[in-house]
Amino acid sequence: MSASQSDNAGLLHTYLNDHLAGSVAALELIEHLTEKFPGTELEKFLADLYAEIEADQQVLRDLLQAFEKNESAIRKAGAWVAEKFGRAKFAIGDNDVSGVGLVEALEALTLGITGKQLLWRALSVASEVWPALRGPDYAELERRAAEQRDRVDVKRLQAARQAFAR
Repeated sequence: MSASQSDNAGLLHTYLNDHLAGSVAALELIEHLTEKFPGTELEKFLADLYAEIEADQQVLRDLLQAFEKNESAIRKAGAWVAEKFGRAKFAIGDNDVSGVGLVEALEALTLGITGKQLLWRALSVASEVWPALRGPDYAELERRAAEQRDRVDVKRLQAARQAFAR
């Protein structure tokens, strides 16, 4: 591997780890939201979303292994800390389905999922030159991310309707 290939592999490793850290933060946030809305339709929705994001996270882990690279503990820890700060920012009250905190939390998830959709598109292009990236069905992963984003956005808009009702 040439020096520039090695540099690019390092950048790709960082890129994958950044997205892995984002998925850790997303799962932490979803766990927190799920605990706040027990026995509700939102809890079921979030549990399903959690399972899907966890499956996407495994694709990232598999790609890191294909590059024989480790997950960045520092990035994952940073994502964990950021999510904890986010909880305070979102200030979601007990079972308060109508709060602005829920709107903001769902917006954060929407943005993260949009980033994941862009990740899959970028990896699809990168797989043309990096054989280790070949294998996942990036078109399907991108489609699934778009569908997740749209479903979360529906919940976000419902929450906004309640939060900002007169």
